[in-house]
Amino acid sequence: MEYGLVVRWLVVLLALGAVGLPLSARLFPRSATRGAGFALPVSALTLGLVAFWVGRVAFGPIALGVGLLVLLALAAVALLDRDALRDGAVAFDDDAVGRLPDRTVVAETAAVFAVAFLFVVLIRAFDPAVDPIAGEKFLDYGILKSLLRAGALPPEDMWFAGEPVRYYYGGHLLAALFTTLAATPARFGYNLALAGFFGMLVAAVYDLAGSVAASRGRSRRTAGLLGAFLVGVAGNLHTAGWVFLRALPPGIRESVAGSLGFDAGEVVARDFSYWTASRVIPGTINEFPLFAWLNGDLHAHMTMTPFLLLGAALAFALYRTPESEPRRRRLLLFGAVPLVGGFQVVLDTWSFPSVFGLTWLAVATASAAPRTLLPAAIRRPLDARLGEGAGDSRLPEELGRPVVAAAVVAAAGALAVAVAAPFLLVAVAGGGSERELAVLPVEMRSSLGELLVVHGAFLVTFLAGLLGAVGRERPVTVIAGGVALAVAGVAVGLPALGLFGVLLIAGWVALRTDRAGFETVLIVGGAGLALIVELVFLKEQAGPGRMNTVFKTYAQVWPLWAAAAGVVLAGFLKAVPRPDAPVPWPSSGTRDVAAAVFVAALLVSTGMYAAFAVPAHVNEGYPDEPTLDGTHFVGAFHPSEERPIDWLDAREGQPVILSAPATGVYPGADSRYGHSPGMYTWNANPAASLTGLPTVAGWHHEVGYRGPEAYFSRVRQVDDAYTSRAAAVEVFRAYDVRYVWVGPAERERYDGRGMIDFASIDGVETVEEASTASVMVFRVTESELPPAPALRDEDN
Repeated sequence: MEYGLVVRWLVVLLALGAVGLPLSARLFPRSATRGAGFALPVSALTLGLVAFWVGRVAFGPIALGVGLLVLLALAAVALLDRDALRDGAVAFDDDAVGRLPDRTVVAETAAVFAVAFLFVVLIRAFDPAVDPIAGEKFLDYGILKSLLRAGALPPEDMWFAGEPVRYYYGGHLLAALFTTLAATPARFGYNLALAGFFGMLVAAVYDLAGSVAASRGRSRRTAGLLGAFLVGVAGNLHTAGWVFLRALPPGIRESVAGSLGFDAGEVVARDFSYWTASRVIPGTINEFPLFAWLNGDLHAHMTMTPFLLLGAALAFALYRTPESEPRRRRLLLFGAVPLVGGFQVVLDTWSFPSVFGLTWLAVATASAAPRTLLPAAIRRPLDARLGEGAGDSRLPEELGRPVVAAAVVAAAGALAVAVAAPFLLVAVAGGGSERELAVLPVEMRSSLGELLVVHGAFLVTFLAGLLGAVGRERPVTVIAGGVALAVAGVAVGLPALGLFGVLLIAGWVALRTDRAGFETVLIVGGAGLALIVELVFLKEQAGPGRMNTVFKTYAQVWPLWAAAAGVVLAGFLKAVPRPDAPVPWPSSGTRDVAAAVFVAALLVSTGMYAAFAVPAHVNEGYPDEPTLDGTHFVGAFHPSEERPIDWLDAREGQPVILSAPATGVYPGADSRYGHSPGMYTWNANPAASLTGLPTVAGWHHEVGYRGPEAYFSRVRQVDDAYTSRAAAVEVFRAYDVRYVWVGPAERERYDGRGMIDFASIDGVETVEEASTASVMVFRVTESELPPAPALRDEDN
């Protein structure tokens, strides 16, 4: 076990967080924590943005060095006395220093981060492999390696030689920067970066939940710890349902299982699997953070989460900043938010709209009128018009709020697009894959039971909290309205309407009647996302139907709702009855006991997943000794391919290799080429994926990035290159191929069907030191290659 590397990474990340404290304190001066939990994401965002832009010219240590200088300079400026600077003197501002987070808050936030970091280190030490089974680790590790090799951005696509990566790579970029800063090989940096992102996520939820709770007069630590548990440990109710059903007598089990969407026979027959809780709704992926980090991909839907919460924290700052501080509000909206939103495009484009959706909700529901964010020339006529037409009515103001908020937030969104322009010009303007927003057919919608299993813990928490906020005067009316909406949803084949619609309506009413705080913005934002995926989906190559739409959207809902639930549950534990409530409330003692029982039941039921999944993961049996080496499995399970991969990995730069494409079936495929290897197998381009060296045509994923025509055209060229010497020379020249890989996948695909002997071509030689009994590596010297027409005559 590489304990020294663990300590080094922990020190480096905590040091980056310490540097970010002055910046987060400036961003969140009204927060009870002064943004301590967001200090590391703020530092990482600064490094990432600077490297993203400087990397256009020079990436790697140069971009990292410039990023560090900018970060240190910004942190210093945040502490300097501005009045002294105007007088030509340099001095620290005592007020700025005094506004830094309290040392106790910093210490406990650092402890939360460290515990979360070490938790994932423990998990990954017993399951470190970046193998391609059941995940995207080959993709993620390959992009990380490509970035570490890249001299400039965007990095070259290791599965499509000569072309830039079109996948959102912001998280991999940060992982590459952390890996370089900690002077760590990529094979260890992969798993340590995973732990770092998890630590940032848990600490961010701890901070946001605690800060919102403190603004509501609730316990900051209680809310923070509850939120941290829900985002870092909790799972959905699938495991609790599995345990419950297995405990029931056989006669009752079948009827109960059917109503909950379980197969009773399968529940009894199948042992626990960490996988099944993420596939509750058919045709979708309903992940939650602990599952994602157990599975171990370094994927965009995971690496974006701390920065989505940073966007939520900025929305909270906007929500709390009074109308009397227009300059600060504009700096937040048109300065900080576009930077976070712009980098979110590069991290995970799916979550870009959510940053601005939360900002819109915050601006529209804050006590400060959205129109005060407008320039004076626009605001004055609008104020006059509203004043003349309103009279004593609040209706014009209420109707105008969301419209004006949308206008100013759209302007901030345009700035964010400008920040992300270099990525968008490559990923979007390049064309290729077709995407279309489509209406979700009724038969593809989630059932009521499935939604309750996935979201039930949050829903019962939020519905109880919002009922207390808006329904105490007329509880019967509110409950009846919610039931009616739920019945209507079931009647029209949209059960989600009742579950999430109630949250949307009650949440908006609570926000606009001063009966709720910012936690309700998070509740409404998450409910809106969960409802949208029951109405529309994005047609694309990444998975059938709405699989990817639900997958990428639910990854955003969980952390937002975890923070909100921490606040709501802290309120339950400190429930104060209203003296003017028209309905009798239980006594304080009874109420406290009921609240404690409810919270305990929630934590136990959601914590069951971790109780089963973590020990099962740790006891899987590989490796024999804990390690964070992500490529250790190669020598253990594929020893004959370890030396060739290590030899290629030691090459400088990004020389192109030729290997069999990882696609099974394609239009017009000739049977002589076979249909192997497929994706998600070891033989699917291991050399390119584990070294970052680009291959001419890799995984079928490229169809989603570039369209079928571009990808399958290359596939045919590669297939021809393995079966025709003339075609091989043409491919060598067209793509500047330097090495040819002939391993088990190539033999299975082409052997017996005319695979050529590459060493028979002039200019191609066997690399003896890289070849083994099962793998042959050939070196191509382009200047010595014969003319393709001559070889074509020989083949004929």
